[in-house]
Amino acid sequence: MILVVGDLVTDVLVAHGGPIELGSDTAAAITMGGGGQAANTAAWLAHTGHQVTLVAAVGDDPAGRERVAELTAAGVRCAVRVHAGAATGSVIVLAGPDERTMITDRGAALQLDPADVRAAIATTQAGHLHLSGYPLLHDGSRPAGLAALTAAAERGWTTSVDAASAAPLRSVGAEAFLSWVRGCDLLLCNADEADVLAGPGLPADQARRLTRHVGNAVVKQGAAGATWVAGDGREFSVAPDRVVMKDPTGAGDAFAAGLLAAWCAGEDAGRALRAGARLGAEAVASIGARPH
Repeated sequence: MILVVGDLVTDVLVAHGGPIELGSDTAAAITMGGGGQAANTAAWLAHTGHQVTLVAAVGDDPAGRERVAELTAAGVRCAVRVHAGAATGSVIVLAGPDERTMITDRGAALQLDPADVRAAIATTQAGHLHLSGYPLLHDGSRPAGLAALTAAAERGWTTSVDAASAAPLRSVGAEAFLSWVRGCDLLLCNADEADVLAGPGLPADQARRLTRHVGNAVVKQGAAGATWVAGDGREFSVAPDRVVMKDPTGAGDAFAAGLLAAWCAGEDAGRALRAGARLGAEAVASIGARPH
């Protein structure tokens, strides 16, 4: 079993086929459903048949109840605290043909409680913790993120962290973020996040610099593939199959789920990368951040 810690929110997905016409109308397909990096990764893990528990926080509102019900129906065990007086977080996702931009209100996710995280780790027969980087990037939820890494290490679990998002990473600074995740077994980041954390350069060089802080580092490059560098210097890479991309939302979360499902099952880095690429390709071929 894998225990995932992070955000569970509502995604308002705006899929537009061309540039946004500022100050005017832009045609788009608009849908609403579950989102949040951690919740998406948990849903994709369940999609692979992996046992997974999500620790998160929602508001005492219809959106929170709907988000938990969706994940439960998808096969995710939810250790989700409902916070009275708080609203469930929401994200507007502007998804174009090649990229997506997110406008975020994390809501109750900022109230993620260290006690809830420690309790879940103490009572769950997991063995691996996957932490979304978002809790670390905000003052309110950072203690819970740090508590998750500490408690997992104390129990001898392996750990992984997804760097989450380039803009808030720049705000907190690479030095601070890398100090928070120091010693974790695996750090995943996309190209923009790698530029923030490791400086510009080739993905393999960036990943190698990151292994000064963590056991293994993966730099994702979207359609160009991904590179894994281990602490002992071994390098692995994958080039995904070409697919028609309908929506990039959740592709990184699906990639992380595929990679973790394989790696935690004992596969080597090369096979884990290929598993991640397959699931990421499945994600971009449909609209939305979750499996269909």
